[in-house]
Amino acid sequence: MLQETDALRQQLEYRKRLMDKINEIHSADNLNTILINIKDSIADLFSAERITIYLADAKRNLLISKVMSGSEIKQIVVPISDMSLSGYCAIGGTIINIKDAYDLHELKMIGSNLKFDDSWDKKTGFTTKQVLCVPMKFQKTLIGVIQIINKKGDIPYDDTDISYAMELATSLSIAIHNIYRLSVTTKVIRNKSRYNFLLDKNLVDDRILEKAAIHPDVAKTGMDAVLMLEYGVSKEDMAKNLSFYFGAEFVGYDPTIQPIEDDLLKRVKPERLTKEWWVPYKIENGILHIIIDDPTDLARQDMLKFVYPEYKRISFIGAFKEDILSYINLFYYHGASGASSSSIDDILNKLDSGDDPEIESESQRVSEQDSVIVQLVNKIIIDAVNNKVSDIHIEPFPGKEDIQVRMRIDGRCKIYQKIPYKYKYAIPSRIKIMCNLDISERRKPQDGKIDFKKFGPLNVELRIATVPTAGQLEDVVMRVLASGEPIPYDKLGLTERNSRVLDACVKQPYGLVLVVGPTGSGKTTTLHSAISVINTVDKKIWTAEDPVEITQRGLRQVQVHPKIGFTFAAALRSFLRADPDVIMVGEMRDQETAEIGIECSLTGHLVFSTLHTNSAPETITRLLDMELDPFSFSDAILCILAQRLARRLCSCKEEYVPSQKELEDIIIEYGTESFEKTGIQRSEIRLCKSVGCPKCMDSGYKGRLGLHELLEGTDAIKSLVKRKSEIEFIRKQAIEDGMTTLKQDGILKCFQGLTDIKEVRKVCIK
Repeated sequence: MLQETDALRQQLEYRKRLMDKINEIHSADNLNTILINIKDSIADLFSAERITIYLADAKRNLLISKVMSGSEIKQIVVPISDMSLSGYCAIGGTIINIKDAYDLHELKMIGSNLKFDDSWDKKTGFTTKQVLCVPMKFQKTLIGVIQIINKKGDIPYDDTDISYAMELATSLSIAIHNIYRLSVTTKVIRNKSRYNFLLDKNLVDDRILEKAAIHPDVAKTGMDAVLMLEYGVSKEDMAKNLSFYFGAEFVGYDPTIQPIEDDLLKRVKPERLTKEWWVPYKIENGILHIIIDDPTDLARQDMLKFVYPEYKRISFIGAFKEDILSYINLFYYHGASGASSSSIDDILNKLDSGDDPEIESESQRVSEQDSVIVQLVNKIIIDAVNNKVSDIHIEPFPGKEDIQVRMRIDGRCKIYQKIPYKYKYAIPSRIKIMCNLDISERRKPQDGKIDFKKFGPLNVELRIATVPTAGQLEDVVMRVLASGEPIPYDKLGLTERNSRVLDACVKQPYGLVLVVGPTGSGKTTTLHSAISVINTVDKKIWTAEDPVEITQRGLRQVQVHPKIGFTFAAALRSFLRADPDVIMVGEMRDQETAEIGIECSLTGHLVFSTLHTNSAPETITRLLDMELDPFSFSDAILCILAQRLARRLCSCKEEYVPSQKELEDIIIEYGTESFEKTGIQRSEIRLCKSVGCPKCMDSGYKGRLGLHELLEGTDAIKSLVKRKSEIEFIRKQAIEDGMTTLKQDGILKCFQGLTDIKEVRKVCIK
């Protein structure tokens, strides 16, 4: 009886202490008071050696430790997944009570993928045994996880501990939610003065400010960025707003600015600048101008006077953080002391040679501050652009095999560099940071775009694709987007007949011109060159492209966005209401786009487009298979140009007389009857082979040339289209009308010494 009384007394005391903690939680007025000041008393309540309270970052799908016992580690970041104790608790909203964290069988009984990460124990010397994880939720929204570790006396946590931990979790969830709402309201009131200019100009209102203040990206990017990215405030308007608010000049990024004197730059390391968000900008009339994200920050102003004591007057200019980062990259990595002149080996030698980074914390460790990784990625991109590379492939491998970087030059992949394996997470993370992708998400593909002028001296864009690969790794492929003026029409490499027919077709008042071929065969380049022939002031030309790579003065060019419903078909419809003479649509991907394109061509417009087909005759059957009206299609078609790209022989090529056997094989491939009609004398035929020199990096090839197959929309072809004839009849008729096939065109260019038969065979099937 006495024992029961003692047990009841202990339980009541335990209960009273719990209620004291809950009352303490609800009386707190800020998050720090709730979490930090009571952490040790909560651990005592459960007779635990340690306690960790994680808060959830839903945007990045992470748990981030807000407070924890012990001072060995400052912060722990754990993915919300079924592979860790706290992550499993968060993802399932279930309580986990582990008797021995090192007992694999016990863990597997809870979850097949569950495991204990003992790296933290190894780092701290602490030994984890019992673990109790309880989710914190408010109205089905995950707030975080309470993790209680090692009960004194080395005994498991019992039902009473679990019951009280659940009560504690509920109270914490409510308190954190309420304080978060209160802080948002306070923030909105405080922000009104910051955004007076935007409010006065009716660019935002109180409702937008309230929504922006509770946006999940505010903690990561700041409210200024949220208003610009999510609520349509332009960068120029935000710059004016902040200029009024700070009472200071506000500048954007200008890549043509020359770096300040080298001795002033060397005085401060770039790593410090990216933490403190400022950079020395210029000197005028003895005044040092410094760019800073907050020109009214008196503490940093005083600090900078000690950094540059020789300047009696220092002017502080406002700028966005992204522009400050761009200036730091420009001044330190591409200016007088920049990395653009450094070799890739010099940069690799700077990489840390210490212990392997922890996989789980890698995405947190890699950021804009890792200057050598920044230099390395920038150097890869700069070298790629300078060498006219079309694609960059970053290929990490499981285990301790080095990362392989390959580049596609003239259609062929070549190894550019191998990078130490320990950076297989750092490099993809840096690239993802540059195009604002989620660095914590490695399980699914992501797409993005890098505007490289923000990070380096080149005005070039790259399209990024990340693909998850074996071993929780990611491949990254960067497509270097072509830019600039179109190739002159007479430089396309068309034969006399092809050039004459295509020129006549593009000068027609209406009709349909198609350029077909696989991805990367130069279709868009050819289209722009053809359009340049008719790009005159008396013609209104609209183009819909994805993306806009080549720009021409006089064209009205539109970027389509399929994700928001602005497809090629939608763009075509809008063009019809915009008084066009000529329309170019990037690709006829579906029946709807093809039907609208044909309709446009029959209503008095000249329409250009592309299609992914193997040959010109095949294009006709492909479009008819889309259930297009054969009569409308036959009336619309002017010509179809099929195209491939073959590597062009370098000037170091060597001419030779082909053997009888080689020549016979080539003529059979061309078609013996067709070859006789060309009038070429066999005895006069000379071929060239690749040699290799420093100019072509010993490959024997430099640049590429087009191989073409042009089907003209003659009356005979139109008649076959109306009857939906077989492809062989269409091909035969096209050849009778003067068409040379892709392989025939390639062989003729071999006879001219422009390429070799090996290259032609690689890109042409028939």
